[in-house]
Amino acid sequence: MDVNVNVRLINIDDLKLLQQIACETFLETFASDNNKDDINQYLTEKFSPEALGYELNNPESEFYFAEINNDVVGYLKLNFGHAQTEVQSDQSVEIERIYVSGQHQGKKIGQLLFQTAIDVAKQEQAHYIWLGVWENNAKAIGFYKKNGFVEFDKHFFILGNDKQTDIMMKLQLQA
Repeated sequence: MDVNVNVRLINIDDLKLLQQIACETFLETFASDNNKDDINQYLTEKFSPEALGYELNNPESEFYFAEINNDVVGYLKLNFGHAQTEVQSDQSVEIERIYVSGQHQGKKIGQLLFQTAIDVAKQEQAHYIWLGVWENNAKAIGFYKKNGFVEFDKHFFILGNDKQTDIMMKLQLQA
């Protein structure tokens, strides 16, 4: 099914829509495999208007919406420099979040957001792009491997009171 998807850079005026899609997609992705209290604590801490507003105003982070007919169906968050959750290098870019709503999966929207991340990283002349993905998220790990990412380390991700392990993966863009 071909759909016309628009990807656009967002700003603070999009805060309410960002909060809505962030909460919706996070719940769809992780609620069935995690403790409800941990999920709720994470949503309250990380996706509050204050927390998302701070991230949107950070000059070393960028958010993008994927839209179909002006409806937000997914989003991407990129981090540069010191905004990276773990500073890798001035020549690296982090994909911190990339989510597509459940009803729109399978329409290549994730691939389009992923390509946006690659294009931005290349414009920034990054040597590589990296991310952390929950070790139990086989679907996402498969997606990244299919797109050329390789595992290079692990780090911890705190979901509420649950300390989880993320696999760190990267894609080399230039030497």
